[in-house]
Amino acid sequence: MEKKVNSFDSYSKKPLKDEVRKAMKRYFNQLDQKNTPIDVYQLVFNEVEPPLLSAVMKFSNNNQSKAAKILGINRTTLRTKLKKYNIE
Repeated sequence: MEKKVNSFDSYSKKPLKDEVRKAMKRYFNQLDQKNTPIDVYQLVFNEVEPPLLSAVMKFSNNNQSKAAKILGINRTTLRTKLKKYNIE
């Protein structure tokens, strides 16, 4: 039996997916109907990843091992991403 994974933990007041859904609805409502957006996945990822990394680094007091664990990624991967976005 698979474990159900929530998009939020017991400390969150609202599921993250609800906030993303609202943001995407606003984004699409602002678009000119004549133009179809392309590469929205990469657009969202590029907008979300840097502030996510910054917030987790701040939360972890710049402890990369702790931040990597919180994010669920390898510390080397975290270091690469921090360098990519010039986050210290």
